[in-house]
Amino acid sequence: MPSDNAAAVSAFVEGAPPGELADVIADIKKLTVNEPKVLDSITPAFKKYNEEQLSTVKIPGSSHNALISPYNSLEDGRYYDVESQTSFAFDHQTQKASDPQPYTLNSQHSSLISSLLKSLSTHATEHYPSATSTVCPTSPTSDTLALLLVSNKYSPSNFWNGRYRSTYLFSPSTFTISGTINVDVHYYEDGNVRLTTTKKVPEMKLEGSGGSGDGAIAADVLTRIAGLERAYQEELNRGFGRLSEGEFKGLRRQLPVTRQKVEWEKIGGYRLGQDIGGARVR
Repeated sequence: MPSDNAAAVSAFVEGAPPGELADVIADIKKLTVNEPKVLDSITPAFKKYNEEQLSTVKIPGSSHNALISPYNSLEDGRYYDVESQTSFAFDHQTQKASDPQPYTLNSQHSSLISSLLKSLSTHATEHYPSATSTVCPTSPTSDTLALLLVSNKYSPSNFWNGRYRSTYLFSPSTFTISGTINVDVHYYEDGNVRLTTTKKVPEMKLEGSGGSGDGAIAADVLTRIAGLERAYQEELNRGFGRLSEGEFKGLRRQLPVTRQKVEWEKIGGYRLGQDIGGARVR
C-alpha cells in the first residue's frame, strides 16, 4: 500500500471522534474495498488512538473497566489494571480485551498508589458520569505517578458523543504535579460540529504534602486536581458565553433596522430603502 494512503487512513483513525472508532473503521473498509489489508498495516495508529484517548475496556470475567494508556502498558500488547490486579491482552482495532491473568504491581509507592486510587475514584464518581480512573507509575522504574481519568458520554440517537479525559503526573519526591485536561465533543445532526480543547497544567508545588502519611498526601493531590478542574469548567463556561454572544451571534442574519422579520414571500413588493431600511417616504 502506498505510504501516502497509509498516512491518510492513519489520520482518519487517529482523528476518530469519541465513541465512533467502529464507524470510522466501517467507512474505511467501504473506501478501500480493493485493499482489504489496509487496516492491518496501520496498527500503530490504532495503538496511538487508544492510548491517547484513554480508551476503556471491560476485562473478561469481570464487570470492572480498565484504561488503556502508555503508562500501564506491558510487553507483547498487554496492559495491566492496578485495582483488579489483572493484566490482559488488548486488540487495538476491535478494542477488546482477552487472556486476563493475575498481576501484582511492584512499586516503592504501592501504598501511596492505593491511597491515590481510592481518592481519585471517589472524585471521579462524584463529578463525572460513567468515569474510569487509575493510578500507576509512568514506567516500571520511575518515581513519577500518573493519575488518569476518563469519562465518556455517548448519545448516538441524539447525534452527539463526548469525552472528558485528564492526565496528571505527580512526583512524590518533589511534591509537584503537572498535567493536561482534554474535552472532545462531536455533534452531527444535519451537520458536523466538533469541539476539542486542551488545557495544559504547568508543574506546580503542592502545599502541605509530605508529612502526614499517604492518605493526607492523596487528599492534598485530589484537592488540587478538583480545584484545577473546577477552574477549567468555569473557563469553558465563560468561553461558551463569549461564543454565543460574539462569534455565533455574528453568524446570524441580522434583522433590519425596523426590528421586524422579513416576509420573504413578499420580497418582490418591498421598497428596499423604505420598507426594509425604515426610511420615510417624502
